[in-house]
Amino acid sequence: MALSQGIFAILITFGWLFVSGSCETEDFQRAFPVVEPDFGHTKLRLAKEGLDAIRRIKNPIAAIAVIGPYRSGKSFLLNQLLSLPCERGFGVGHMRDTKTKGIWVWGNPVDLIVDGIKVSVLYLDTEGFESLGKSNVYDDRIFALATVMSSVLIYNLPETIREADVSRLSFAVEIAEEFYGRVKGQDVAFEPAKLLWLIQRDFLQGKSVQEMVNEALQHVPNTDGDKDIDQVNKIRDSLAIMGDNITAFSLPQPHLQRTKLCELNDSELEQSYVEKRERLKKLVGSIIHPKLVQGKTLNGEEFVSFLEQILEALNKGEIPSTGSLVEIFNKAILERCLKLYNQQMDRLNLPITEENLHQSHDKSKLEVRKLFDEQHFGRHHAEQSAIKLEEEVQKVYRNFILANEYKSSKLCEGSYTKCEEKMDQLQALRLPSMAKFNAGFLHCNKSFEKECVGPSKKRYEQRISKMLDKSRALFIKDYNNRLFNWLVTFSLVMVVVGRFVVKFFLLEICAWVMFIFLETYTRMFWTSESLFYNPAWHLIVSIWETIVYSPLLDLDRWAIPIGVLLLIWILYWRCYGRRKHGGRFLLPLYNSSRKVGSNRPRSD
Repeated sequence: MALSQGIFAILITFGWLFVSGSCETEDFQRAFPVVEPDFGHTKLRLAKEGLDAIRRIKNPIAAIAVIGPYRSGKSFLLNQLLSLPCERGFGVGHMRDTKTKGIWVWGNPVDLIVDGIKVSVLYLDTEGFESLGKSNVYDDRIFALATVMSSVLIYNLPETIREADVSRLSFAVEIAEEFYGRVKGQDVAFEPAKLLWLIQRDFLQGKSVQEMVNEALQHVPNTDGDKDIDQVNKIRDSLAIMGDNITAFSLPQPHLQRTKLCELNDSELEQSYVEKRERLKKLVGSIIHPKLVQGKTLNGEEFVSFLEQILEALNKGEIPSTGSLVEIFNKAILERCLKLYNQQMDRLNLPITEENLHQSHDKSKLEVRKLFDEQHFGRHHAEQSAIKLEEEVQKVYRNFILANEYKSSKLCEGSYTKCEEKMDQLQALRLPSMAKFNAGFLHCNKSFEKECVGPSKKRYEQRISKMLDKSRALFIKDYNNRLFNWLVTFSLVMVVVGRFVVKFFLLEICAWVMFIFLETYTRMFWTSESLFYNPAWHLIVSIWETIVYSPLLDLDRWAIPIGVLLLIWILYWRCYGRRKHGGRFLLPLYNSSRKVGSNRPRSD
């Protein structure tokens, strides 16, 4: 009993899945609007129903679109290609106004095997042009969108090919010129649709349809220099160049009573029409191919995304142009080029000199332009993308210039500040030394020259030159006065040391001589500045510089430790040295101990 219940449940589940799958398929067995006209009937907008029907497709998509004048039998032709009766297929109208608005898609694609790949073929019905209440710009947008969307573009024309029919192919020609014929192996924005001229008429006046097309594409004499004729002749030339991308086919009228076509079955239609229709199906099947965008096939989601891009480009501006399409497809390439430029420039270790930065910019720009030339889409309108790329590169380059100036200024400011602090330290030396100042001065110059690079260097060179000159002038002015005061102080200290500490008479005499010379000279010649030009002063300065500063010993740094050691040594000698060794100096002039004999007679 339990087993039978389980089997029954499984059967119900499978039945529900089968029914739901069938219902889902049935839901899409109709036409859906993909693109609709806006309120003013000048631009286009996407329709959610049709997009949802396309999104569910997982296989690579190919599209067959039928374009042509309104009331030319486009919807009926699509129903015939799909083998659908009118009541189940695309809506067919018999009134003066157009039945189809915008672009419609058959919800259930036809699966075909193309080059070993399963392809889902969409059938697109377009609104006929030249109908009442519409602008030519709107017709151009419908025509352009169908041209870009489709893999096979069926140009359905009744009776004959008119001059206006050739003119309408201008957009298709521009698309072919811009995007077709790229080098093999490189990405292609999209392959232009195969153009199928379909002429529906009963007789061709002894000419084949191909001869009729060739005749329509022949040059029209233009002796008066009419610009419109020149434009159409250019289109004719371009169509002739497309060559293999164009096919012609004739289809006789299915029945004399065209308003009752939907009520007739195949046995009631003209037999020649039925035979030609079947041949047309085979022809379309033989030339169909998946839609390729940048070298890749598109599934439903990708096709919708592609459609959104195209519609944005075609609605841009008052008139649809291939230039706007080129910009859309070159947008990703521009981003790659700018990324490459940034990568090349980011390798620079800023700051650098302006010349090196400009050289790196030129080198990076050449690589970017090479990449753009290899991968860009479009031939004639690509120049706009190239100009935009140049503008974007210049914007990024200006940012690098500003960054280089900022980093250069920051680096030079740091180097300048260090030199300024170094000069302030040299100004405040305890023991003034011209040699030490010159060494610091030279070190500042070298470090600044090495550390300060970039566009700010010239400006900071002027600043540091003024600062160093000012520091040197202040130091020289203060140097002689400070040295004079130091020597006066030193002479007095030596007098005290020679008299009371070491009691060395010769030291005291030398100290007194120095003190008297310094003091009397300035009194005799009124100012101390006159002393500084005396040769004796130059000798004193040379001796001072030798003692105070040398590469091996900086007395300004070690003055206090050395002074402490000398003081300790003197105290040690004063307290213990003389007791142990006695007075052994050459001139122990200040020996106060006198031997007074007890038996020495006193004088009267």
